[in-house]
Amino acid sequence: MLISTETLQLIRQTVNRDRLLATARRLIDIPSPTCEAGAVADALAALLVEEGFQVERPQAAWPTSPAVVVRWDTGKPGRTLQFNGHLDTVHLPFAASAVEGDRLTGSGASDMKAGVAAMVEALRVVRDAAVLGGGGILLTAHDLHEAPWGDCRQLNQLIDDGYVGDGVLIPEYTHDVLPVIGRGNAHLKITISRPGQPVHEVFRPREEPNVLEVGAKLAQRLLDWNVELEKNNHPMAGCESAFVGMLNCGEMYNQYPQTCELQGTLRWLPGHAWEEVRRDYRALVADVAAKSGAEIDAEFLLIRDAFELDEHSDLAATFQKVYANVTGKQLPIGAKPFVDDGSCFWQKKGIAAITHGPEAGGAHTTSEWVNIDDLVRVAVVYAATAVGFCE
Repeated sequence: MLISTETLQLIRQTVNRDRLLATARRLIDIPSPTCEAGAVADALAALLVEEGFQVERPQAAWPTSPAVVVRWDTGKPGRTLQFNGHLDTVHLPFAASAVEGDRLTGSGASDMKAGVAAMVEALRVVRDAAVLGGGGILLTAHDLHEAPWGDCRQLNQLIDDGYVGDGVLIPEYTHDVLPVIGRGNAHLKITISRPGQPVHEVFRPREEPNVLEVGAKLAQRLLDWNVELEKNNHPMAGCESAFVGMLNCGEMYNQYPQTCELQGTLRWLPGHAWEEVRRDYRALVADVAAKSGAEIDAEFLLIRDAFELDEHSDLAATFQKVYANVTGKQLPIGAKPFVDDGSCFWQKKGIAAITHGPEAGGAHTTSEWVNIDDLVRVAVVYAATAVGFCE
């Protein structure tokens, strides 16, 4: 459905910049490291109740921080558009919110409490401006997003329990492309150990495996595997990969080490099942263990699976028209540089999910920021997309 000039103007007028900024600051000013987002979830729920919305608090496999859900429906036939965001932040020193010129700063400002505030503002606007002729909005907010602390179980449980719309908007900080493809990602953690006690290197037991040597061989095997994986390439998303970013071993230079640890990532393209990637990884590690005689514990933490979006789907087509109407520009097609919750909706239910948020930076640092004017734009785009998609 096309959005009329009058409707878009009404949406612009109803978005309240000061209210949006106050909501974002209220969320940012509550520390919420992953697995401990209960207090900010409670605050969001209280805010929505204050606004007159009916709020649900499903535990969704994580009673420490029950999720926040609002269903707002026109009572008329139509589709449901879901706004979804996470409330947890990475485990770094906390920084309270502050306004510095046209930027809002603070822990989670970019990733992604300001984005959550924008979707709350869009929900308010859809209701207060009465611009939706049919269908409704489902708003969901949750914990357990950020790896390696979180494993996405809360969102996965929400999806399994039916908290899903016909399309999803996720206000993460991608703003300059419409991401239609993204690689899956897993965190690798490998620990190599020997049975003996710490000893000076001149007294090292010759019959025991040298964990540093085994670690070096394993790192080389992963790097060799990377050469093969890189042959699987996509013009936008890039290539599959096996990456080693850390190799730690020993307590001092002349002590025979007991353990060696490697950490890295695996990334794969759509069409390559993550279970297959995990199987190949474990087979590689098992082969090195068998040949070396070392004990090797290999962890595979699935962060998110690979992702695809049909750029011609109703949601994508509507979003592109709205974006062009709001900004006067076309949003280019591109790849998702990181993994996010869109992968969960696509893999579990085949639901189109668009990641689009405000201009922002400093994610996963102590210097997060978001452009306030662009945050307002996101609220306008989300509300207008609901009008076009739901009816």
